Amino acid sequence: MGVTLKSITSDNFEAVIALELPTSQLGYVADNLYSIAESSFHPTYQPRAIYCSGEVVGFLMYESFHHEGRLPAYNIFRLMVDRRHQGRGIGHRAMQCLLNEIRARGPFERIAICYVSTNQVARDFYASFGFQEMGLSEETGEVIAEIQG
Repeated sequence: MGVTLKSITSDNFEAVIALELPTSQLGYVADNLYSIAESSFHPTYQPRAIYCSGEVVGFLMYESFHHEGRLPAYNIFRLMVDRRHQGRGIGHRAMQCLLNEIRARGPFERIAICYVSTNQVARDFYASFGFQEMGLSEETGEVIAEIQG
């Protein structure tokens, strides 16, 4: 089962916005259509379709920050796998693809992610990649976890 990431284009847009989460996960991630629209106003946002064996099965988005005189930093703030494709390791493979994409860009300061503190599945998932909890976001109250570069 090959998992890859691809940019959002007119060829996969409809498939990405048709992806669905289980009802129990609806409060954990923003709608894909909203996320794609949001990325059109923020040139640092990088939306990606998650493909498995040639089929669109998920969506993720991250942001890159480039500050003068410092290494780039990244925030991952969207990751979802369609409800019909969950439980098959696709999210894990997609996250590994994303981390590989970021690391291929060169040295970085940090990679950060936020999640709802009550989402134990997310906490365990991100910890498995080496994300360490750093505290809570003052803006959202979500847990901030990071991988240091």
